[in-house]
Amino acid sequence: MNKGVAITGMGIISAIGNTVEENYFSLVNNKAAITSIENIPTVHKAVIKVGEIKKTNQQLADELQLAADNNFSRTALLGTIAAKQAVQNAGISSINEYRTGLISATSVGGMDMTETHYYDYFENENLVKYISCHEGGDVAHKIADELDLQGMVTTISTACSSAANAIMLGARLIKTGKLDRVIVGGTDALAKFTINGFKTLMILSDGYNMPFDNDRKGLNLGEAAAYLVLESDAIVEKENKKVLARVSGYGNANDAFHQTASSENGEGAFLAMEKAFQVANLKSEQIDYINVHGTATPNNDLSEGRAIMRIFGENKTPDFSSTKPFTGHTLAAAAAIEAVYSVLAIQNNVVFPNLNFKTPMEEFNLVPQTTLKHKNIEHVLSNSFGFGGNCSTLIFSKSI
Repeated sequence: MNKGVAITGMGIISAIGNTVEENYFSLVNNKAAITSIENIPTVHKAVIKVGEIKKTNQQLADELQLAADNNFSRTALLGTIAAKQAVQNAGISSINEYRTGLISATSVGGMDMTETHYYDYFENENLVKYISCHEGGDVAHKIADELDLQGMVTTISTACSSAANAIMLGARLIKTGKLDRVIVGGTDALAKFTINGFKTLMILSDGYNMPFDNDRKGLNLGEAAAYLVLESDAIVEKENKKVLARVSGYGNANDAFHQTASSENGEGAFLAMEKAFQVANLKSEQIDYINVHGTATPNNDLSEGRAIMRIFGENKTPDFSSTKPFTGHTLAAAAAIEAVYSVLAIQNNVVFPNLNFKTPMEEFNLVPQTTLKHKNIEHVLSNSFGFGGNCSTLIFSKSI
């Protein structure tokens, strides 16, 4: 395998915890956080359950000590909190000392604010400020401003694979010598638009999501933000920094099958995993744990399962689980929070449980790990697949 790009810091806020430590505690103690909606006035409040962070926008703004007249969306609030945690965790005191960039992923952007005030703009000029926070790029720039980061800032929005592609791009920029340090990750807040949209697609569960279960009904939406600090080996060696893990492999492919559905044979997922193995110079049998995309929709789990069997063989699939029963599907943030979980799996030598699983799918004999398992973890493969067929795979490895 190649040495990979060093991960030196992580930050996260999700429904199961406000820090990395709180998230890990919830994962190893089966503390899921799929609940009824509290922060959004929606007609679906009593119908669906979500992975909601139980903090109001005002509480998040107070935590960041923002001015009262700020125009931060919830997506930007969550993202800033997680990114600041990551920078602090990496021990960065002078963020512009090296060539540093920020690659932030989002799908929702600031729509939680623009949809709230849509009918009021012509009546209250004080609300016009929220129009400029609608587009996804505003989130990244707000995070950069709060970090005082003066280098490259860009946004990636490829639906549910967005943060995986942000991590992949950051790793490539370091490997090619374009940047010395990149803060990578994603953030998305719950919004009426996504709740209504996924309800219209008829892929929301009316209960708790059950990845890879034969009786799965669909997903639970969630909200979260997570960022990782990637740094060059030159910085690591110069500052004698602790390396949490490494981004050793990555791949992106598109199965070009349907606007929202994955191909039945998992072509895009298969190609993404295949490319990640090539970049990492690893063989499939070296993977100790797969953090699957595992949305619990009929289409995804069938497609991803078939792709996994194509890559690993009929009876050679390593331990795998979806952590979405804990947090819900957090859209553009999903790959980032699952990157943090992958690193935690490596650091603590654990496989996290796939909650709510009871009955194997009739199409194949793939059974996820349903209880916490302790074993040596050298390499974790993490899948993230988005609408439009955008499929991405990351491989995280123990630091050597």
